[in-house]
Amino acid sequence: MLDKLFNKKQKNSIVQRCFEDEITKQRLKYKPYYHHFDQQVGTHIWKDGKEMILLSSNDYLGLNHHPKVIEAGQRALREWGSSSTGSRIANGSRSYHRRLEEKLAAFLGKEDCHVHAAGYLSCMSAIQGFVQRGDTLYVDKNVHSSLWTGIKSTMGTVEKFSHNNPEAFRTALSYDDSKASKMLIFEGVYSMEGHIAPAKELLDIAAQHDCFSVMDDAHGFGVLGNQGRGTADHFGVTDQVDIICGSLSKAISSTGGFVAGDKALLEYLRSHSKQTIFSAAISPSQAYCAEAALQVLQDEPQHLQRLWDNTRTYKAILHDLGLDTWDSETPATPVVIGEKRKAYRFWQELMKEGIFATLSLPPAVPPKKDLIRTAISAGHSDEDLEKIADAFKKVAKRVL
Repeated sequence: MLDKLFNKKQKNSIVQRCFEDEITKQRLKYKPYYHHFDQQVGTHIWKDGKEMILLSSNDYLGLNHHPKVIEAGQRALREWGSSSTGSRIANGSRSYHRRLEEKLAAFLGKEDCHVHAAGYLSCMSAIQGFVQRGDTLYVDKNVHSSLWTGIKSTMGTVEKFSHNNPEAFRTALSYDDSKASKMLIFEGVYSMEGHIAPAKELLDIAAQHDCFSVMDDAHGFGVLGNQGRGTADHFGVTDQVDIICGSLSKAISSTGGFVAGDKALLEYLRSHSKQTIFSAAISPSQAYCAEAALQVLQDEPQHLQRLWDNTRTYKAILHDLGLDTWDSETPATPVVIGEKRKAYRFWQELMKEGIFATLSLPPAVPPKKDLIRTAISAGHSDEDLEKIADAFKKVAKRVL
């Protein structure tokens, strides 16, 4: 089948490039990605008729099937239909958008907020919407692709610094004696590594150098801080960070993204961000589900407590087996294998044992950091955790 697919006559050089791409050929041969599930119930999925425990979902609080969230989405469809069919700047803005934005802003401790149809768009807009030609951007080298895409869309000068290293950030700033405007870009929680940023130290340094700050908190929002208010709240630096962006598709169990900050900053974003101006608004059901999940997060603290109880249990399982978790501090927990073939086999063997996780290989991770990307959820039951422990024990014995 692959020979037939890649041996067709090509009509131009770009088509030929696509047909000859080695990465695509390897992906289709070994099939590590783009798996389709036939059914999902909570943390359990069915693939090709086999039931498995999903150990790589971002549904941190297990709200994906919460009755209040489901009912809200159904109500949105009845009241508003399937789509706003337009961009916010033109004809697509609705009262439910503003209601969600106001609630998100209040929860995050910011004056205003804007929601987008994807977290990727929000993170891009948080960069592109504020940077002008000649600005200097100081970027933790491990930030997400969405931030890099936003960075590359600007005319700014980019200076990378070592991951989670405030002194490297300070050193990079010390070489800049220009009067250029400066921006610090980092993540609250790094999902591949599970690391929490030293936000207080980074922001203190930024303040000393008149540096605007953007924090992507997609994996901290709903997970860290009081009631899940995120990394800034966790460290008590909400007033120090200028912009918080993130996703609605993780702890909040919807889809979409947000950018939050002072009112003046958000109005500037609405005037200058291409992702904000030219993107269709999030759908009614997206907004209603996010709003309902945000309320559940505040009304039912047991989900956040369960998440951290499960996280501690899961990390203890991996620690007892001597597995390398890259010093993860959060529910996003990598299992570093360090060699491509072994990592691939480990991933395959987990599936045979009924555990679905995600394989991550260089260049998505640094060399020798080939890993199994896992994430724990409040939705995992004690029985799930026992099965996960048993599977890892068996697979580690067979592969490592």
